[in-house]
Amino acid sequence: MLELKTSFLFFVTAIAEIAGCYLFYLWLREGRSPVLLAPAILCLILFAWLLTLHPTAAGRVYAAYGGVYIFVAILWLWAIDRVAPTRWDLLGSLVALAGMAIIMFAPRPSQEQPYVHCGVVRRSRMDG
Repeated sequence: MLELKTSFLFFVTAIAEIAGCYLFYLWLREGRSPVLLAPAILCLILFAWLLTLHPTAAGRVYAAYGGVYIFVAILWLWAIDRVAPTRWDLLGSLVALAGMAIIMFAPRPSQEQPYVHCGVVRRSRMDG
């Protein structure tokens, strides 16, 4: 169940990021109305907030999210841009999803290993 929840959360996160960036693109490159900037900013705020909902180290979340982002971007290419993905696009996105699964769902000890820096043991880089 955790795998499904995590994958869904990444998928929604990617939609928010791509939609926000796409709205900026429409304004900057296509000359559309600056009114698009308001929903673009809201989408990007939503994207950043969604990334905080994962219960693991931020770096791991960002790395794994990249795989889902690639997959969703290829779906966006097809659904929004109306460009059919090539078999290489599809293969690449499947490889990226496999990478996400390895990063997020690999077995780990119940507690992350402590981070040691200059002889000081910390639970994360964010500690004191």
